[in-house]
Amino acid sequence: MTTTDLPPAPPPHAAARRALLAGSAGNLVEWYEFGVYGCFATVIAANFFTPQAGTAAGTVAGAAVQGGAEALVATYASFALAFFFRPVGALLFGRIGDRFGRRPTLVLVIGLMTLATTLIGLLPTRADIGAAAPWLLTFLRVLQGLSAGGEFGGAVSLMAEYAPPGRRGLYGAWQSFTVALGLLAGAATAAALATVLPAAALYTWGWRIPFLLALPLGAVALWLRTALAEPPSPPPAASGTATGATDPAGPTGVREQARAVVLGIGRIMGWSAAGYAFLVVLPSHLQSALGASFRDALLATTLVNLGFAASILPAGLLSDRVGRRPVMLCGALGVAVLALPLLDLLQSPGTATQVRVAAVLTAGALVGLLAGPGPAMLAEMFPRRVRCTGLGLSYALANAVFSGCAGLFITALAARTGNTAAPAQYAAAACALSVPALLTLRGNDHREPLR
Repeated sequence: MTTTDLPPAPPPHAAARRALLAGSAGNLVEWYEFGVYGCFATVIAANFFTPQAGTAAGTVAGAAVQGGAEALVATYASFALAFFFRPVGALLFGRIGDRFGRRPTLVLVIGLMTLATTLIGLLPTRADIGAAAPWLLTFLRVLQGLSAGGEFGGAVSLMAEYAPPGRRGLYGAWQSFTVALGLLAGAATAAALATVLPAAALYTWGWRIPFLLALPLGAVALWLRTALAEPPSPPPAASGTATGATDPAGPTGVREQARAVVLGIGRIMGWSAAGYAFLVVLPSHLQSALGASFRDALLATTLVNLGFAASILPAGLLSDRVGRRPVMLCGALGVAVLALPLLDLLQSPGTATQVRVAAVLTAGALVGLLAGPGPAMLAEMFPRRVRCTGLGLSYALANAVFSGCAGLFITALAARTGNTAAPAQYAAAACALSVPALLTLRGNDHREPLR
């Protein structure tokens, strides 16, 4: 085929906007589902991980209250297992993205995620088929983990490679922003169902609705991605560093890439831990450890996700001007210093409602300072030929260790020790450990062309 046989290329700005929309749409679907799973953790525990749960709605709801701690730990164990399959997905789909293009990866992962999420909404419960129910749920969570592992690397690579000069931080921030929208949509959907449905209906069949909604959402994302074009090739001066002698394919290159992955994990571990502690684990923790109602816990989660969403795009834009390092350091240090005081405000019975609202909004905004510049920062660490795999593996491993285990660790610690400050301590410690890795960022990385 000659160049005259090819269809005319769309204007660069139009292609970039189309890539931004297609790349971020899948993130919204993925994180909508994870938000729903976190919000309905106590309901899922009652239906799938509580042996004594019966067919009666009252029995199921009662099981969540009476035997909730052990079942909730089992629910988060399934949650964590899916995260540990993310690195496998990052390697599998990352290699596809680096060898065959970003588009095939993004089409495959959104199809797999949509299928698995929809099937969760159709699963029979433990009361219907016995001990097979939690195993089937866990299997579908594994499929979601595989697809989510490939989603981040493909989507962020696409956005960063299409970004106009000086806008990588903003384009990458759209990945995090659609994550926030997905979590917010999941929390808002759960809150709406908890408001309009009686508790018995919510526990028996109402919980299925949010998972089934993933089918039309995923179909739209799949349609957008099938029409996607591959990112333009970098200019020769930039591509030389990605394939030349300074980045060989032999053992030295592998070791250098492995070190970059480890460094990437260190830079985003605070983002991973604080994001899940505040945005996903919070509703079940407020219920199980602090005695909050399901509705109040979901309201707090909605507010913290609003604060998260509101700060992401400004943080990404600011990082294009002043660099990734100062913005992400502010977020990490802010969480390390303020996490415990903010949780104390939520736990204190004398705290005014306006102060509680401000506390949860602040917690979400601090995580947004990490999540806004984070995708672009990771994209800038790896050359194009290994970018999908490298940044996807860094993100997947950080999430497997510091996000996937967050709910399991926090819930088990609170249940065994009565420590109601566990979420804040977990987030603060991870962010404090992330600070030295963030200090290694160079001040001008955001101005350099992608390799």
